[in-house]
Amino acid sequence: MNTKAYCRISAIIFAVVALAHLARLVYGSSIVIDGAAIPMLASWVGFIVPGALAYWGFQGARATG
Repeated sequence: MNTKAYCRISAIIFAVVALAHLARLVYGSSIVIDGAAIPMLASWVGFIVPGALAYWGFQGARATG
């Protein structure tokens, strides 16, 4: 696998994760794991960090192409 394909595939995966967290933020759904409620702050972090990694991955794919 070349660098461009690796960057593009990882960027797509990170984008899907970021969009899943964004959906939780928009719809306000709650997540409870073993009786512990997961705060919305976790989804903000889960949106921003993978979103930035997706952006950098797409930029890396474009730069190597």
